[in-house]
Amino acid sequence: MAIVPQRTLFQHMQIEELGDLKRLVLVIENMPDENLMKILEKERRTGRNDYPVRAMWNSILAGVVFQHGSIASLLRELKRNGQLRAICGFVGKTPNSHNYSRFFKTLVKQQEEIDAMFSLMVKRLKSVLPDFGRIMAGDGKAIESFANRLTKRSEADGRSEADANVCAKRSLSKDKDEKTYVKIKSWFGYRMHLIVDAKYELPVAYEVTKASCPEQPVMRDMIKKLGEDQKEIMGGCQVFTADKGYDGTDLIRELYDDHDIKAVIDITNQWQDKKEIRMFENRNNIIGYNNGAEIFCYDPKTGERRMMQYEGFEKERGTIRYGCPVKSGANCKGCNECPYGNKSVRINMEEDRRRFTPVARSSYKWKRLYKKRTSVERVNSRLDVSYGFERHTTRGMKKMNLRVSMALLIMLTLAYGHIEGGRKELMRSLVRYG
Repeated sequence: MAIVPQRTLFQHMQIEELGDLKRLVLVIENMPDENLMKILEKERRTGRNDYPVRAMWNSILAGVVFQHGSIASLLRELKRNGQLRAICGFVGKTPNSHNYSRFFKTLVKQQEEIDAMFSLMVKRLKSVLPDFGRIMAGDGKAIESFANRLTKRSEADGRSEADANVCAKRSLSKDKDEKTYVKIKSWFGYRMHLIVDAKYELPVAYEVTKASCPEQPVMRDMIKKLGEDQKEIMGGCQVFTADKGYDGTDLIRELYDDHDIKAVIDITNQWQDKKEIRMFENRNNIIGYNNGAEIFCYDPKTGERRMMQYEGFEKERGTIRYGCPVKSGANCKGCNECPYGNKSVRINMEEDRRRFTPVARSSYKWKRLYKKRTSVERVNSRLDVSYGFERHTTRGMKKMNLRVSMALLIMLTLAYGHIEGGRKELMRSLVRYG
């Protein structure tokens, strides 16, 4: 925590008197920023110290906690609110906008240290929430740049946008008459790739890239890095869920083979005929499957097609077991002639690793787990509404990365502070204290 001498104010001020400022105190007291403060103070050395590093840092935290959309808004609040200045550590005059510009230029150079703080908070949450990370969800988020095009200002100007680019994302939608049409969403800026805990709706990992950067390769790199840096989280993870933008054999295979994590990822339809059934050649052309990995069998006498019932995953064999429809009461005239009549069949995952996953796509369990994917959408929504990403004034990759990491870091710190204070039900709240 960035302790300042003025914090002795709390020796004669009751916490109840702080009102809304309690949330800022919660963040300051639980933020693992001491090493960052020492680095910044060492860098300043014998330079002017009108506005101490710790006070400047605490005021930036205040800007996020109290949802100030700009430095100008934060400065107005600092000048008006004496309690806020005291908590941050300012004595006498308050800084100006150019003081913050210089401080941010120093701060963006310490992104590696801020990332380390984020990783530490993830580990702290794991220590107080044993099931943290058991089910994780991944998704991408479009973040528009404050600029609307690339600019040629000098880098020293601080207002240039030389990193963003354009992405156009296509999706299929249906109108009121059920007619399918192509919907295109485009933006100029960046893409945030995010992994969250699906139960507690808190971030676990993130990456900021240009808007056009594809989702799946970045997610694979994030999973690999989590396996190296957060072994306890990855060791306790059982399920990873994501939408069809992350559908791919490589990601599904790496999750299960390298980390023993079951992928629950929606599948894209790459078959021209949506009703197409492909037969298993090694199953006497009696058993087949569709694009969604539903397993069917055909009555040898009548040719009637029936869906087979999912019976479970056999980890030791690497197979998914399905039962003959007769076991569920179906009337099959050719059952006695069928080699699989009234029996179970095993489908090896290696037949098609993308379709045949440890949690069968045709099972109720898959549908139940896939619904948890919406947790990452709610985190994205809070970033937009509560953390100001709907309306921001950020340009440039470095500053955007800093802004994203600060928001997610404060999200984790507030959650940890509430849990430690016995207010677990408030762990996701930015606006309430108790």
